[in-house]
Amino acid sequence: MTLTEIINYRRSIRNYKALPIATEKVKQCIALATLAPNSSNMQLWEFYHITTPETLKELSIACLNQEAATTAQQMVVFVTRQDLYLKRAKKILALETQNCIKNSPKEKQAKRINRWKLYYGKVMPLLYARCFGILGLIRKIAVNIIGLFRPIVYQVAENDMRVVVHKTCALAAQTFMLAMANEKYDTCPMEGFDSKKVKSILKLPYGAEINMVISCGIRNENGVWGDRMRIPFEEVYQEI
Repeated sequence: MTLTEIINYRRSIRNYKALPIATEKVKQCIALATLAPNSSNMQLWEFYHITTPETLKELSIACLNQEAATTAQQMVVFVTRQDLYLKRAKKILALETQNCIKNSPKEKQAKRINRWKLYYGKVMPLLYARCFGILGLIRKIAVNIIGLFRPIVYQVAENDMRVVVHKTCALAAQTFMLAMANEKYDTCPMEGFDSKKVKSILKLPYGAEINMVISCGIRNENGVWGDRMRIPFEEVYQEI
């Protein structure tokens, strides 16, 4: 399918046929999701691919027994991992260091490597660190002072950074759903779930958060609840 056809094909399906879907194909779609754009390439996400009937049953209960969950053949749970910021920053720093060595003129390598060391070694740890809101408050005070003299990002509070991580994870989730549509597989992103139960089922650490649960399968005839409705384009489009 073309991209336009894929986007038009994708719908949020609330009821699936009792037909199996290929685990490997779903896994490939998750792999494509990892190519989604994300803030500073930090990739503070994890993807849990649920295929066993017992766990699917547990998850469907945690998802409030909505049909999109109880009829799903598989599920994928998109999880944010802001708590891994130091580990991920270290990996990206190693990558960018190698990129500088590989792609930069020798006379500019040291300067560019030092810039990445500052960004991933100092700035990212400073931005993603959390301490009961205290660090976020300090960051907010600092950027408001700096902002008097030059343009700067003001969304640096601890909750602001949490939003950044969830936005990034949502981009991966959308990429996954479009990849699934290309395989003629259907999905439904669910935000109605008991997050404590889902974390318990997946045995997630304290620092992990559930971004969304996506059910997967092949749409039933009654899987789409009605015609698609969108606010008129003229109401949401502004050309400046």
